Amino acid sequence: MRIVTSLPHKVREDEVVWIPMSDGTRLAARIWRPESSDEEPVPAVLELIPYRRRDLTAQRDSIHHPYMAGHGYACARVDLRGSGDSEGVLQDEYLEQELIDAEEVLAWLAGQPWCSGRTAMMGISWGGFNALQVAARRPESLGAIITVCSTDDRYADDVHYMGGCLLSDNLSWASTMFAYTSCPPDPEVVGDKWRRMWHERIDHSGLWLDTWLRHQRRDEFWRHGSVCEDISAIEVPVLAVSGWADGYSNAVFRLMESLKVPRLGLIGPWSHKYPHLGVPGPAIGFVQQCVRWWDRWLKDIENDVMDEPMLRSWMQESMPPSTAYEERPGRWVGEPSWPSPHIVEERRPLMANHLARPGADVPPAEATVLSPLTVGQFAGKWCSYNAPPDLPYDQREEDGGSLVFDSEVLAERTEILGAPLLNLEFTCDRPVAMVAVRLSDVDQQGKATRVTYGLLNLTHAKCHSLPERLVPGRRYRVTVAMNGVAQAFPPGHKLRVSISTSYWPLAWPPPEPAQLRVFLEGATELILPIRPCQKGDRVSERPFDPPEGTQPLTTTQVAPGEHRWWVERDLVDYGSSLNVVKDLGTVRFDDIDLTVTRRSTETYHAQGDDFTSARGRTEWRMRFQRGDWDAETVTTTVLSSTTTEFLLHATLDAYENGVRVSSRTWNNTIPRDGV
Repeated sequence: MRIVTSLPHKVREDEVVWIPMSDGTRLAARIWRPESSDEEPVPAVLELIPYRRRDLTAQRDSIHHPYMAGHGYACARVDLRGSGDSEGVLQDEYLEQELIDAEEVLAWLAGQPWCSGRTAMMGISWGGFNALQVAARRPESLGAIITVCSTDDRYADDVHYMGGCLLSDNLSWASTMFAYTSCPPDPEVVGDKWRRMWHERIDHSGLWLDTWLRHQRRDEFWRHGSVCEDISAIEVPVLAVSGWADGYSNAVFRLMESLKVPRLGLIGPWSHKYPHLGVPGPAIGFVQQCVRWWDRWLKDIENDVMDEPMLRSWMQESMPPSTAYEERPGRWVGEPSWPSPHIVEERRPLMANHLARPGADVPPAEATVLSPLTVGQFAGKWCSYNAPPDLPYDQREEDGGSLVFDSEVLAERTEILGAPLLNLEFTCDRPVAMVAVRLSDVDQQGKATRVTYGLLNLTHAKCHSLPERLVPGRRYRVTVAMNGVAQAFPPGHKLRVSISTSYWPLAWPPPEPAQLRVFLEGATELILPIRPCQKGDRVSERPFDPPEGTQPLTTTQVAPGEHRWWVERDLVDYGSSLNVVKDLGTVRFDDIDLTVTRRSTETYHAQGDDFTSARGRTEWRMRFQRGDWDAETVTTTVLSSTTTEFLLHATLDAYENGVRVSSRTWNNTIPRDGV
């Protein structure tokens, strides 16, 4: 990334700004704006998230917010109520109070003498979510948003559930927020009341995983904050962004299809990262793109930003399977609208051990599958956070426990763009079951790279709001949607469809093993969104600039970190485990002389094919040190299940100068609701 040292405007930074809420709570902000804004007011851009603006996101924030400020914007990075140095307690994602606070912050920004009265919101992940949600509330000053790695549907496409299946990322993410909400504010900012604020958080933030597990179907809890419930409420321009290694790419397709406002979609090869920091690469000049977007919609500058195709995506070339990529070869392709007139459906029937050509006659046949519980150990994360090695490995490791259907050797290049579908006709011998479907690219050596996949809780076959238990032996037809993707398959390779009845630990297993009998009589078929190879693709009138940003805030790595994933198998008791270490080491934030240590571990274990033996355990350690101030929290979460219940055990221990000052324990039981 190119570091920019000269900007059109000199930038003033106010490191600690207090924004008052109507109930008396104060939110902590960091604001960058042009020095000239005192005389020449500018639009304001808000990023409102819970990840501690003064330390944990400070380096990332320092790359893009000062850059945009130097191009004529006031950028406010605000800690959510109950996070960082902000007062109050944070008790869940996207609560009504959070959205009210966002509206009040926007009104406060619009009313400042250095603001022109026009505002915007942007953010990645949480900040992308609440940008969409606040846009749907139509605050007066809001003129545009940029939403990165977010979703319009909190049940269908978020970290909690996928196709009605419980994701292990639900446990992982809940544990992350369990740790973050128990962190103390900085005494250097809030003064002597830091300890009282810290203990309020410890005592009242709660155990979010318990809440999320009590909503296993798409109910009112998930409808809140899902802007797809009334997409017409969004009346401002939207730039929606994600990456193929991210968990949120599907939302970009849906937003392009359903919104009626000016909109652009962008999907690169990236994981859960801003595109100017995108890994796998190539990264792009996203901050420049943001400035052009704001210029058009906040300053009414008639630039060419809307001359681009509605949807631009990175068409990935074939690569051998790997748990990490630095770069994904490919090219940018553009679509004028979504659904695109360029995409055509190709229907390939599944026949015995083979993925047939389109239009092939399929003789009646059946196949059965009852997958071992270990299918899924090489699936990687539901959402890659660029904490390698967290991408899926060679799918041959999984295919032995799956039904596998290979195509003919491809005679010519084939490209897909969109969401492949599998129409599946089956019977099942149990009332609760799941299916995982994978599409892989198989090279001449037989190596299988997973291109995309989909999950479906079969009790959710009709809808996610009213699950129905299966009747053993009854014949069903379902459609399993895989994640949208742009992928090229070269000549000489094969397409592979793999079907399994477990995908642990990416998804929590059903209460007991279930066998599917699949009917291969033409109704079971793969539907591919084929993008015919076109010469002279109109990708963009203006190609992406190289990534650039302002000088990152300086930090010192005091102790190294560690990223590891490994699988263990015990051939005596048939235990198997996936172990994950994400250790960020110890980092000193030089500007505020603060040292932060962060380490998390995750273990997902099961015994043989005992589906009730599945168990996930996470631990987080967070420590903040400066001079004689030393505050640390240790949080653990353990989730297991019986055939009828989820068993949740959690602990939170807080230490001040090495002495434990608080200890909390939870032991909760939650009924399984068809999951």
